[in-house]
Amino acid sequence: MERLKISGLPHLVNALIMTSILSAGNGLLYAAARTLHGMALEGHAPRIFSKCTKQGVPIYALLFALSFCLLAFLQVNSSSAVVMTYLVTLITCCQLLNYGFTALTYRHFYSSLKRQGISRDTLPYKGKFQPYTSYVAMGGTLFMLLAGGYDLFLKGGWSIMWFFLTYAMIGFFVLAFVFWKLVFKSSYVRPGTANLSLGGLREEIDAYEMLFIPKERGRVGRILNKAFE
Repeated sequence: MERLKISGLPHLVNALIMTSILSAGNGLLYAAARTLHGMALEGHAPRIFSKCTKQGVPIYALLFALSFCLLAFLQVNSSSAVVMTYLVTLITCCQLLNYGFTALTYRHFYSSLKRQGISRDTLPYKGKFQPYTSYVAMGGTLFMLLAGGYDLFLKGGWSIMWFFLTYAMIGFFVLAFVFWKLVFKSSYVRPGTANLSLGGLREEIDAYEMLFIPKERGRVGRILNKAFE
């Protein structure tokens, strides 16, 4: 756009990228804080992360998740920026694993719905083109995981360090999975066998959603919600 001398458009693209980053960062921060809070409630994380404010915000889980944002300051120095590049590579692989296994988990959930005779039309949220899009997601993330280091296998491209950075998270995930199963002796929930009633919790959730009346948003809240929805 600069070479074509299109004035203003590069700034517009930068602004759109910034709003996208802010939206994605907000969503990921929410997911990280709530996941840590849920783990603490189930005893899989320190109990302090289960504490909430009067407004229901898991404050300590939120602060812990926010602390990782300080890693962005590695970019202020050229030498520390190299470390940032290493972290981004590791996190990219981790994020692909997250997306891939989220799709796999959904496939297990879909099988349980089908086997237990529960229509997806009864759910408050229903994804389109399922279960086919879950197969696309699993296949796509698997391809990207394996192809992420394709340049390592080209002539003269081999690097032990970059091979480790590109594929280490895959091995770590396998080891963590095996470690958890062996140490805590937890069983694998096979497709179609999950207890969708959540031990009676589902009825409580359904009753809450039926009675819940969302708080009326102010003008600013409506504008922000429209901008980032």
